Amino acid sequence: MTCMAAAGAASPAVAQSVPVGVPLDAVETTLGVATPRVATSVPVPVVGAPEAPRHHTGDLLPTPLIPVVPIGTDLGGTNVTSPVPNLAGTPETDGEGSLKSPATTLLARSPGAIVGAPLSMPDGGNYGIPNLTTPKLGLTTPELIGAPTALLGLR
Repeated sequence: MTCMAAAGAASPAVAQSVPVGVPLDAVETTLGVATPRVATSVPVPVVGAPEAPRHHTGDLLPTPLIPVVPIGTDLGGTNVTSPVPNLAGTPETDGEGSLKSPATTLLARSPGAIVGAPLSMPDGGNYGIPNLTTPKLGLTTPELIGAPTALLGLR
């Protein structure tokens, strides 16, 4: 029962990222060499509600016709540490190198499609018949917003 409760508490629907430890113990045992320790998180994308299309005066179709969908996630922290033997040529200077990437939030927005009808609104001067116009076709630019960073250190 405890295991089932723990699995339910760590479900990806609740978490923005799932922690993962990379097992390198077998490499260390087989080769007899100290291996790096790697801990990271796998991001779980969460899809938001699509933006509602907006109607503009004079246009027959809403803008954008295919809505933009926001997708957010947390890039979890990554920590890589590795032993660095004989840093300055003597065993007293043995140390450990590390690379850390703190957790950051990432937001992406899908592109949207803008389509214009080849007809204008009904024209009163033309007995209510719409005029032919040049059709519009375009895509809105996708967005990627975030600020990932990395820290390099020696101890």
